[in-house]
Amino acid sequence: MNVSRIAVAGGIALSSVVLLSGTAFAHVGVQPQGEAAMGGYATVNVKVPNERDNASTVKVEVNFPADHPLASVMPQPVPGWKAEVTKSKLAKPLELHGKTINEAVTKVTWTAEGGAKIGPGQFQQFPLSLGQLPENTDQLVIKAIQTYDNDEVVRWIEEAKEGAEEPEHPAPVLKLSAAKDDHHGGGATTDEKADEKAGHDHKADDKAKGEKGHTEAASSDSSDTTARVLGVVGILVGVAGVAFGLLAGRRRSA
Repeated sequence: MNVSRIAVAGGIALSSVVLLSGTAFAHVGVQPQGEAAMGGYATVNVKVPNERDNASTVKVEVNFPADHPLASVMPQPVPGWKAEVTKSKLAKPLELHGKTINEAVTKVTWTAEGGAKIGPGQFQQFPLSLGQLPENTDQLVIKAIQTYDNDEVVRWIEEAKEGAEEPEHPAPVLKLSAAKDDHHGGGATTDEKADEKAGHDHKADDKAKGEKGHTEAASSDSSDTTARVLGVVGILVGVAGVAFGLLAGRRRSA
């Protein structure tokens, strides 16, 4: 009886977890491919699931934060979807790789064409190349708007607050990791990199010399061994020749 109750309770708990997980993962989200580091560049996927059983998604719009503008946002072509990039003038120009940037991408819109859509029980990913990522924040709130073919519009624009429950329509958030040395906009200085390269070169030279020494030593050992073997073979051949000569002399005497 107790076993049955435990099994039933476990089944109910598992069902609840699955249902809650399905609801949580049904939100529009932004997922990096690899790492999205502060001050660097990244490729991300805007993941759009269809939450309706009787309608299909035919339009997706994502909006980028004005307080952390991005100079470059490039969509990867998605079959059946037309991508439109919207730029706006910046109140404060950006300095990027020695150039002054006066405008930034504020919105990307994908519209279904030729019968394309995100049907019930399906999802679609829309890849984007982003850069240069800001260095003064560890996340970007990217608000999204999802439109269905029955004219319903769902706005994923509510920002989650610390300590509060997740909102009904949370805005997608791109988490940024700490800056890396190999990313643009961060890392060691040119002199430091040159010194580091010189150190590696010296180590490589030392290693090459060491390997050469080992090779020469091994070659020398091999030559010595070969000479010794040939010497022994020569002695044996000489002994055999003497023995053969003595034997032949005895036969003639007989």
